[in-house]
Amino acid sequence: MMAQRKQLEMEIERSSEQHPQDEQNNNDDDMSTTPTKKGPLKILFLSSDTGGGHRASAEALANQFQRLYPGTTYDLLDIWSDIDSSWPYNSIKDAYKSMSASPWKWRTLYHVSNTAVYAKFADFHSYYMNEGMIREKIEQYNPDVVVSVHPTMNYIPLFSIRKVAEKFDKEIPFFTVVTDFGSGHCTWFNKDVDRMYLASEPIKAIAQKRGGVPDEKIVMSGLPIRYDFAAQADAMGDRTTDEGKAHQQKIREELNIDPNKKIILVMGGGEGVGSLSSIVNELYAKLRTQGVDATICVVCGRNEQLKGDLETRCWDTVVSQSLNSYASLKSRVVTKLLSAHASRSRRIQAALDRAAAKAAKGRDVAEVPGNVDVIPLGFVKNMAEYMVAADVLVSKAGPGTIAEAAAVGLPIMVTSHLPGQEAGNVDIVLDGGFGDYCEDPETIALEIACWLQDSQLLDVMSKKAQAVGHPHAAEEIAQDIGDTTHDLMEKNKK
Repeated sequence: MMAQRKQLEMEIERSSEQHPQDEQNNNDDDMSTTPTKKGPLKILFLSSDTGGGHRASAEALANQFQRLYPGTTYDLLDIWSDIDSSWPYNSIKDAYKSMSASPWKWRTLYHVSNTAVYAKFADFHSYYMNEGMIREKIEQYNPDVVVSVHPTMNYIPLFSIRKVAEKFDKEIPFFTVVTDFGSGHCTWFNKDVDRMYLASEPIKAIAQKRGGVPDEKIVMSGLPIRYDFAAQADAMGDRTTDEGKAHQQKIREELNIDPNKKIILVMGGGEGVGSLSSIVNELYAKLRTQGVDATICVVCGRNEQLKGDLETRCWDTVVSQSLNSYASLKSRVVTKLLSAHASRSRRIQAALDRAAAKAAKGRDVAEVPGNVDVIPLGFVKNMAEYMVAADVLVSKAGPGTIAEAAAVGLPIMVTSHLPGQEAGNVDIVLDGGFGDYCEDPETIALEIACWLQDSQLLDVMSKKAQAVGHPHAAEEIAQDIGDTTHDLMEKNKK
C-alpha cells in the first residue's frame, strides 16, 4: 500500500538533512502542528521495503517528530538488508516481491509462518545468525528511542536494544507501531515492548491472544498516515455537508478536474499492477452506457506502459466490447454492499435482492450516454487532494490506503488482497459499511455506477468511513512516544 512517497536512501549515515522530504511534505510547512517545548530526539526506525506501507508509516511518523520536536534526526534501519546477514535473511525483500505476486505461495507462507512454533524457531535461528551484527549496528546509531514499523523486527532487535542500553547505561525505549489494519502476523506482538500502537479492535484481540500484550501497553491510535490527510480532513470536515462539498469543488478546480462530474480514483499500488486496465475499461463502458458523467483518474505508478496505453486507447471500441459481454454478466451479477451488522450469508442475499431490484428497474443503455474522461497519472505526490476530489476509490486492500480513504470519508471498492495478511483489511471496509470487495472488473464497474447514481448511499458510506478514520494518528503517536522518551531521558540524567 502506499508507494506515493519518495524512497529514502538506504545508507546508514543519515541525519535529518539527509532525509529530504518529498514535494508533498514540503507543502506542509504552513500546517498547524504546534511544536512542543521539549528538545530534539534521535530516533531509529526499524523497517523493510516489503511493501510500501511500512516505510510510509515511518516517514509519516518522522515528519511529525520533526514538527513536534524541532531539530529531531532520524534513521531507518533494515536489519535484514543493512547488515551482512546470510541467507535467507539477505533475500527477504526479493522473496517478498516473488511471493506477493503469487497468491497461493503467499497464502502458504503466511499461514505456515503465522504459528507459535515457527515464530519461536525463526527467533532462535535469527538470534544465532544475526543478533551480534544487529546489536553492533544499533550501537553505531546510539538512539534515544527505537520504533519498529515491521512485523519481523520486534523480537531480536528488542533483545539487542536492551543490551545496547546496558552498555551505554541508559534506558532506550522500544515502541511497536503495527501497520496492519484488520489482521496481523504473530511476529508483530511482543509483550515486552514499552508500548504498542494499534489501529483496530480486531488487531487488539490478536495482540492480546497471540502475543499476551497487556492492556496497559496498548494504545488504540489508528494507522499513522501523512499529515496532509489530517490537514485536508480538517479543512473539508464532513464531505456530505455544503461546506465539505464546497471544499471538494475547490480541490477539483485546483487539480484541473471538471468539478461537475463524478470522480473515480483508481489505484493499483506503486507499481500500477493488477487488473487495472480491465477495471478502467469496464468503468468507462458502464459509466458511459448508463449515462453517468464522470472522470476516471488512474494512478499508474511506475507502469509507464499502462499510462501510455490509456492515453492512446480507443474508448469507442472498449464500449462496444463491453456491451457484447453485458448480457451474460447481468444474469450472474452478485454485488455485496454490506450493512455493518449483517452476517456474511445475509449480506450476500441482501445484495442479490438489491441487484435484482436494480436490474428490474434499470436500462442496459441510457438514452443519453455519459460524458466520461480518463486521466492517466504516474506517481501522485498529492494523494490527499485526489482522495478529497474523488467520490469513490478503487484499490487493493493496502492498510495505509484504506486508512487514508477513511480519514477523508471516501467510500472504497476493494479489488484484491494478499491472502492472510490483508484479509482483515477487507473486513474493516465491509464491517465498517464504507465499501465493498469484488475482484471481477465488470461487476466492480456495475456496482460503482450504482453508487454514483445514489447520492444518499454515498453520503451514508462517507459518514461510516469518517467514523473509522484517524487522520491525526501520526501526530498523536509521535507525541506520545516523544513525551515518554523525554521522561526517560530525564531519568537517565539522574
